[in-house]
Amino acid sequence: MVQISRRVILLVAAAIGLLPLPAGAVGPEPAPLAAPVQLTVGYQKVGHLAPVILIADELKRLGVDLKLVEFVRYADARTALLAGSLDAASVGPADLAISLAQGSTDVVGLMGVGSSPKYVIGRKGVTFDSWDDLKGKKIAIAPGSAVWFQFAATLIEKGIPYNSFEAVNIQGGGANFDQALKKGDVDGLVTWEPFESIPAMDGYGFFAKGLEYSSSKAVGAELGMFMASKRAADTKRAALERFVWAYLKKQEELTKSPEKFADAYAQLSGMAPDIAAKASQIIKLGEVISPDQIKRQAKGFAELGVIQKDVSDQIDAHWDGSFVEKALGK
Repeated sequence: MVQISRRVILLVAAAIGLLPLPAGAVGPEPAPLAAPVQLTVGYQKVGHLAPVILIADELKRLGVDLKLVEFVRYADARTALLAGSLDAASVGPADLAISLAQGSTDVVGLMGVGSSPKYVIGRKGVTFDSWDDLKGKKIAIAPGSAVWFQFAATLIEKGIPYNSFEAVNIQGGGANFDQALKKGDVDGLVTWEPFESIPAMDGYGFFAKGLEYSSSKAVGAELGMFMASKRAADTKRAALERFVWAYLKKQEELTKSPEKFADAYAQLSGMAPDIAAKASQIIKLGEVISPDQIKRQAKGFAELGVIQKDVSDQIDAHWDGSFVEKALGK
């Protein structure tokens, strides 16, 4: 686990553009494979991945036997992918750069999955009207996580010293964050859905709308991405193409129907339907990530000391946008 230090002040925010999901509807259904192929994919129970649990039957019809393996954290799925246990996995936006920096070159980025505005979650009764209100507060974070990097980059752009508040490292899943807030151990959270909406709905927390941290120039709003092993991209390419097509088709369907998206979110997470409906409202399905963005993150992470070296010059060789292009009939 990465230890946060005052070196965060050294990050230089770089200007990047956010790219929307390529325009156009998903293309025609591909033909079934001549022989069935098993595809093992790691995932997490987070709302922006809702399509992944709805595509197994369609893939079966196309000759792909989808085996889903659940992970609590992006980092665990990344580790399993690098170990050869998975063909593909949903990981954090910076996990391609992290993998390459660790010397693991058998990886290729496929596509992003979604975005959302991100706000510090405040404890009821605590004032968080502006970034200056962070001063002296206890803020729960997941050190080295995707949301942490979004938060840290925003602080630098806002000119807020990282040591002006007390960063409280929380280990494990998002429920641990909410428990700490509810007990009063911390004043605010930097976390992810549905653990952002739950405090607000249960009445012990709120979205601090003045402390939005998903629009920094250095990082952006992407929530995650799918990454595959290069081995799978080569030996199971046809199966991966059908996975991407089925995923984007279902993503398109859920984007058009908030009700279906909320239902899928509830099914994926096991949460109450009312919480799923609330949490799904702020998530926009579809990638905003790009190779240029990942390069900026790679450079920023290296400057922070979060990864061992700057691998921004390796990103292009390990990103394959042709899977999405083919799914969109381009």
